[in-house]
Amino acid sequence: MIIGEQKKLKELIDIIEGHREILVVGCRSCVAICLAGGEKEVGVLSEALRLHSDLRSKGWDISEETLERACEKEFVAQLEQAIIGKDCIISLACGVGAQVVQEMYPDIRVVPGLNTSNMGAPEEHGIYLEKCGGCGDCVLHLTGGICPVARCSKSLMNGPCGGSQGGRCEIGPDVPCAWDQIYNSLERLGRPDLMDVPIPPRDWRPSRSGGPRKVVRKEAVLTDEEKRAKGASR
Repeated sequence: MIIGEQKKLKELIDIIEGHREILVVGCRSCVAICLAGGEKEVGVLSEALRLHSDLRSKGWDISEETLERACEKEFVAQLEQAIIGKDCIISLACGVGAQVVQEMYPDIRVVPGLNTSNMGAPEEHGIYLEKCGGCGDCVLHLTGGICPVARCSKSLMNGPCGGSQGGRCEIGPDVPCAWDQIYNSLERLGRPDLMDVPIPPRDWRPSRSGGPRKVVRKEAVLTDEEKRAKGASR
């Protein structure tokens, strides 16, 4: 899931200065799970903006919507009526959702209400940890299911480094050493021998070094005729 954190209220207020008709849009997917941009957070932010508007006589008209998934156009299209008359959309979706909303409504300014952080998972309620670096060349089968790109502070592909002490990373005592975790996982799996398998220098071209990445599943891509038929059925 994608992890995000809400921007500070003051920062957001500064960003939307000059707008009056404002729609706050949330997402019921990842950002709802990490308590940053779901329906509840949309309501809280909207109330805070209304209060600020009343106290400072801004005259803002704040309305709110929460989509099932803000990264899919068929759900974003549901905003068609809600955006009428709006001059600003605050997106509490991740950066992907914010961009999809902007693409579909290019004449309205979309501002991010969240700082999108990483791809992670909940460790416990309210605590989220980055798990995947999205490098495009997964080696979890060699590392006991633990991503060295995201979870090793140095993204070492053959660790640990000399800074690991007592299973902790040198950057802080509260940060576990990913390679200590990898070793323990491989031992539990009965494959400690994989620690002796050198992982070759990475080909970073599938990562972010090659520009925006795209995955095409040809069997799922609709033909022009299928697109027309789907459009006609709506």
